[in-house]
Amino acid sequence: MSIVLPNGLPALDMLAQEGIDVRGRPGQGVATRPGTLRIALLNLMPVKPVTEAQFARLLGAGPYDVELTLLLPDGYEPKTVPAAYLRRFYRRWSEVRDWTFDGLIVTGAPVETLPFREVLYWNQLTQIFDWSQSHVGNSFHICWAAQAALHYFHEVPKHTLPRKAFGVYRHRVRNWGVPLMRGFGAELAIPVSRHTEVRAADLPRGRGVTVLADSPETGLALLADRPRRAYYMFNHLEYDSDSLAREYRRDLASGKPVGLPANYFPDDDPARTPVNTWRAPARLLFRNWLAELHGASARVAA
Repeated sequence: MSIVLPNGLPALDMLAQEGIDVRGRPGQGVATRPGTLRIALLNLMPVKPVTEAQFARLLGAGPYDVELTLLLPDGYEPKTVPAAYLRRFYRRWSEVRDWTFDGLIVTGAPVETLPFREVLYWNQLTQIFDWSQSHVGNSFHICWAAQAALHYFHEVPKHTLPRKAFGVYRHRVRNWGVPLMRGFGAELAIPVSRHTEVRAADLPRGRGVTVLADSPETGLALLADRPRRAYYMFNHLEYDSDSLAREYRRDLASGKPVGLPANYFPDDDPARTPVNTWRAPARLLFRNWLAELHGASARVAA
C-alpha cells in the first residue's frame, strides 16, 4: 500500500527508489483514500530527515494506506535542521491539537541524561501525552520518549547506566497474547543505544503495564500499557543498517569514551559492513501495530 508524505520531503525519492509506494501532497490532515490511517510523528531526534525516512519506511511497507503528519512541540527550535525545512514540512502541535489520529509515534531525543523536568519542552510534551488520550487511537513511544511517557503516566524513574548500552542484542519475547507480538518467535534482535534504563522492579503493579520483550544483557525493551493505549520501546528497531556505525564514529570523533557496538560489526571489525538482523522483526512489529490501528478504526467506523 502507499504512504503519503509532505510534498518535497527528501524521504519521498529515497523510499520510491526502494520500491515503496510513496506519494507527496502539499497539505496535510486530510486522508487521501477511505480507510487511510492517519499517523503523527513527533520527531525529537536531531537529524530529522534520517528519522523521517526510517519510520516512513516501516509504515510504508505495511498493508495499509498511511498518511504521515510530521510534528514538533511549539517553541522547540532545533539547531540541527534549517528553520525553512521545519516550516515547510512540519506542523506545530498547536496547529493539530483539534485533529484526531489513528496513531502517534514519539521519537527519542538527545536529552536522556537530563532530569525530565529540565527538558525545555517538557511541559508541552506532557500536554501532548494528555492529548493523546483523547485524540489518538494508540501511541508508540521510542527510547527517551518511552521513558518520559512511562514516568509521566506511572511515575517510573530512569536510572543512569555505568556505561552506555550499545550494540545489537537478542531479546526474549515475553507475551504472545498481545496483538503487537503476533507472529514472533522466542527471540528477536534489536539495536540498543542508551545511557539510561527503566527497571522491571519499578514498573507499577495492577495498572495494566505488561512486559512484551526484554534482554538478559540490557533489560527491558518493550512494554504495553493497555489503559493508556500505548507502547513503550526503549530501543531502536527503526534504525538503519549503519546507524550504530555512524554513532560509533561520531563519538570517536568527538573524543567520547565509546566501545565497539556489541554483536554488530562482523568479527568486531569496524571496517566491515554490518548485517541488518533486525529489519524483518521491525517490519513485523509495525505491520502488527498498523493492523491494530486499522482494527480500532474499523470498529469506530462501524
